[in-house]
Amino acid sequence: MEADDIMKQKIHIQSAQIKENQLLLQAEFPISNLRAVGRILVDSENFSFIYLTENKDDYTYIVLSEPIWDQLREALQSEIPVYLASHGETLELINFHNELKYLIENIRGNSNYGEGMVEKVENTFKSV
Repeated sequence: MEADDIMKQKIHIQSAQIKENQLLLQAEFPISNLRAVGRILVDSENFSFIYLTENKDDYTYIVLSEPIWDQLREALQSEIPVYLASHGETLELINFHNELKYLIENIRGNSNYGEGMVEKVENTFKSV
C-alpha cells in the first residue's frame, strides 16, 4: 500500500433509496467540504465502484458496493440524478450516469477486472 492510499478518506454508503425522483446515497460522514469530481473508478477486489469527490487537501472515495447496485441500476434506467446525503446535506454526483455506463460496458466480458466482478456486473446491469 502506498502512502497516498493511506491518506484517502473512504465514505461507505449506509443505504440507497429512490425518493422523489432521485437516488439518495446515505452516508454517516460530513460532506459539506466535498466537491463532486465526476469520475468513477472500479475496485474489483471488493466488488465496488468508487465515485471520486475532493476537498481542498485530497480525494475522498465514495464506496458504492454490491449491496446497492440494484438501486444504481434503477437510477441508470430511469436517468434520475444521484445524490450523496449526510447530516441533512446533499451533494449531486455529477456525470454519474455517463461514467457508470462507460465502466459497465468496459467490464462486460473483460477478464482484466476479474471473473467475479465481470459476473456480478453482467448479472446486475444486464438491462442497462
